[in-house]
Amino acid sequence: MASMKSATISQAKDRLSEFLQLVERGETVLILRRDKPIARIVPVEATDSRDAQEHRLAELERLGVLRRARRKPTRGWYERLPKAPAIPADVDVVSVLIEQRGDR
Repeated sequence: MASMKSATISQAKDRLSEFLQLVERGETVLILRRDKPIARIVPVEATDSRDAQEHRLAELERLGVLRRARRKPTRGWYERLPKAPAIPADVDVVSVLIEQRGDR
């Protein structure tokens, strides 16, 4: 687990490069004003890394936005899904959905 350093505003101004090097190594720097925390400098997560993706998925799962599969899907699972009904070309799908929802 990453450690956390703390610094006053004047220390942060005087030693910013040093604190940013700590952050690059994964540490967090807490900025204090009169011994009260006012800011936190944390490492930026890489948007293309697997760890960042895993972290985001875990956060969405924690919030209840999604639920991940507990196992890999079996071979051919997609082909076994029920087929969507054919929709005639003259039907406005959006209008039908709005009507069904009662948003009019």
